[in-house]
Amino acid sequence: MQHTRPLGRRRLLAAGGALGLATAAAPLLTAPAQATTPTTARKPCTRITDLGPGIEQFALMSALQVGDTVYIGSRNLEPTQVIAFHLPTRKVVAQTVLGTGHSIQALAADPTGRYLYAGILTKGDEGRPNLFRWDLTTPDKPAEGVGRTEDRDIRDLAVAPDGTVYAVGGIPGKAPALWMYDPATGKVTKLGVPDPKATLARAVAATDTTVFFGAGSTLAGGDGASRASLYAYDRATGTFSDVTPPEMEKDPSLRDLVIAGDRLVLGTAASTEPAKLAVMDLADLSSYTVAPTTGKVVKNLTANGDTLHFATDAGLYSYSTATKVISPVPFDGDLGEIWGLDHVGGTLTVVSGYGFVGEIDLATGRAVVTDLGQAGAPVTPQTTMGIAADHRYAYVGGNNGIARHDLRTGKVLNLRAPGEAKDAEVLDGVLYTGQYSSQGMWTYDPAKGGQPRQLAAFPSEQNRPLDVCYDPVNELLVVGVQSDTEGGGSLWTYAPKTGRKTVHVNPVDATQMVRAVATRDGVAYLGGDNPTTQGAPGTLVAFDPVAGRELWRLDLPASLTTGVAALAVRGRHLYGLTRRGGFFVVDLRIRRVIHTADHRALCPGFAAMVTSRGTVYGVSDTTLFRFDPKTFAVTTVVAGINGGWYSGPHINADHRGRLYTMRGRNLVRIEDRPVN
Repeated sequence: MQHTRPLGRRRLLAAGGALGLATAAAPLLTAPAQATTPTTARKPCTRITDLGPGIEQFALMSALQVGDTVYIGSRNLEPTQVIAFHLPTRKVVAQTVLGTGHSIQALAADPTGRYLYAGILTKGDEGRPNLFRWDLTTPDKPAEGVGRTEDRDIRDLAVAPDGTVYAVGGIPGKAPALWMYDPATGKVTKLGVPDPKATLARAVAATDTTVFFGAGSTLAGGDGASRASLYAYDRATGTFSDVTPPEMEKDPSLRDLVIAGDRLVLGTAASTEPAKLAVMDLADLSSYTVAPTTGKVVKNLTANGDTLHFATDAGLYSYSTATKVISPVPFDGDLGEIWGLDHVGGTLTVVSGYGFVGEIDLATGRAVVTDLGQAGAPVTPQTTMGIAADHRYAYVGGNNGIARHDLRTGKVLNLRAPGEAKDAEVLDGVLYTGQYSSQGMWTYDPAKGGQPRQLAAFPSEQNRPLDVCYDPVNELLVVGVQSDTEGGGSLWTYAPKTGRKTVHVNPVDATQMVRAVATRDGVAYLGGDNPTTQGAPGTLVAFDPVAGRELWRLDLPASLTTGVAALAVRGRHLYGLTRRGGFFVVDLRIRRVIHTADHRALCPGFAAMVTSRGTVYGVSDTTLFRFDPKTFAVTTVVAGINGGWYSGPHINADHRGRLYTMRGRNLVRIEDRPVN
């Protein structure tokens, strides 16, 4: 989150001149302020400039090859849809709209190749089908909703040889179950919860006799959550058996499963250790081999005889079941986050989160890459992540990409960056981002061109950066982080001038993540948020980021009930919002909460804050608002802004004090002149 930084006189004069030109050119969506005269008091003015869609792309989250066509599920697009990419022509030849949820992570085909099943992810239980079926013999007809699992999100699907469909997924706060869809009766049945401590199930595979259920705690670790687990469900008796290889139990989650002839192949998602690949004998599950990898995840498993292919965060690999050797698959370029991998006739078909399909000839190493947008995939506005801006460029994060908006010309350039830029800062024209998941910090310098690059890696279990802030006194970027797999979180620091980095694990406590960060006079103020039921819901910690030590701490009043969502500093006051609209102000001189208020009407959930021109602004999913610096009263600046956010709202201010946030799925610049 960008915070006000002191500007030299020359920079202030330059900024003022450019601001005048920009203001003159900007369209006015609200009435301009009247000029102040001796007889006319100055009135507040709010100018909103629509800068167009924040980021446009065909974002994807799943892919499956059926015959000569690759079916690809969309991600964070509206509406959700599946497209059909025809390999011989390298064109998108069909698509179907599901019209519910936000993303499609699960695809599976029945043994005949006639039906494609798709499972959706959604923000809340909509009471509508989350399992769909598309008849591929009539692709012009839309997919139909055939059932609904009560676990809300479907993360993986498998179709047994007899056509029975199995689904797994999850819903926050509830252990995941195994679900069955019978196409003969059209009924969806809950088959049971094999692991009561699991927080998510991400993998399923099925044979004539057995269904394999893979679960773990990828998104809600710590607080007693289970680690990677594998269960075998006997289709005849309806009973579960724990068949987890002990070597994989240290990893937080079982990430992928596939049946390969007479073997079950599985991969894990890693945390403190590298991810693992295992091959089990279906006739004797106690007979297996485990191979450690160098990656953080093993997924997209596909088989070719005695050779297995899989994807990690570092690229493509093969594993020989005969020699037990893992080898990289050569590819000249960056495949990014891989969401689809299939092997047919000596060719690997790779579907990248960067929005392309790669075809790799394993015999020659030759590769052909096709951009899906150019092939006919719909390129539409995506829900967004972090925002950052300076006088020249504004940046909007999406999935596997960052859109660079040229504020002079209006031109938008999509940059490639793996994962998600959860938050960002611009310092002296250079972009710095916190990249989810386990990607550390990335940077991009528009003066040098090219693509973003990784700036600094941090422990992989500290995987979800939430708030990026600049400390001008110590010349440090400070980042608040959540550990999805282990619980708690950390504070990262990075010095752009020297490259020095540090990580401070659990600076609040073992259960609280660092959801928000603000700085003043070289002190970092950390906002803790506790997703568990144990301990304080939220704690503030004053932290010396250079010495790496706590200075003091303050538990939030019990009336606020939830942890910190956002922080900002103005003068001696630290402003904060909680995850349910609780507002508080701390006087940093006496280290006490001096003001609280309930702003749930404006801020029903997550929020972001920034200080601009001496005023603290906040934005929620619904509203942009400001706080009076004397009374702390709240005033609505833009009602119904309803930003198209994926993982919580953001707001940023450039060096001239202009605000940037989202209205719907469009980026907007807001010039607000309150009367204080």
